[in-house]
Amino acid sequence: MQAVRDLLTPRRLPEAIEPAHARRRRRLVVAATLAAGTTTLGATLAAPRGSLAFTLLGFLLAAIWVAGSAAAGPLHLDHPLAGVESRHNAQAAVVLGSLAFAAFVGASVVASRVPGLDGAVDSVLATADAGPTVLVLAIAVVNAVAEERFFRGALPVALAGDHRVGVATCLYVLVTVVTLNMALVVAAAAMGTVFMLERLATRGILAPTLTHVTWSALMLLALPG
Repeated sequence: MQAVRDLLTPRRLPEAIEPAHARRRRRLVVAATLAAGTTTLGATLAAPRGSLAFTLLGFLLAAIWVAGSAAAGPLHLDHPLAGVESRHNAQAAVVLGSLAFAAFVGASVVASRVPGLDGAVDSVLATADAGPTVLVLAIAVVNAVAEERFFRGALPVALAGDHRVGVATCLYVLVTVVTLNMALVVAAAAMGTVFMLERLATRGILAPTLTHVTWSALMLLALPG
């Protein structure tokens, strides 16, 4: 469990030193990506579950996050393409995703008994029935990877000031508001904080990506209906 605690022990994230024109371009690209991604997320959830439109929009959403992060410029990671330094820490990231899933199972049981939240929980559970399991899982996994590259990679780099990681997390939650599902918004606030702590602790995006993929997969495959 010490390795898991280490993943949640943040370090200060150095601010990237870039020419003014490069920073302006980065911010414009990130802002445009946020707008396009938020719009696509809303359209995805408005499409009939299991339809071709739902599937195509789901993959398009992932492509927007990845393309936006790539177009914005370098992510300035301590370890390119990696944020954990050993297999031991990578395993800890997977364990953390499993622990987060267990916490959400307990929270879903409580929320299902709260008027106003029971419908939101049912909507989340219905996601697993949005089509063939393999296809739904593929959409969830590629979006988990894409979100980490953008929200824990490109977005914090584009922001400035001592509160930029907090602002990045708040933006992640605000994007989720377009779903109009309180359960998803609460999940985004909780897990977005966990993912950002991992980003700060490891100075990379591999650890939050592994945790995100593990958590998303378990939410789809193992959350009791």
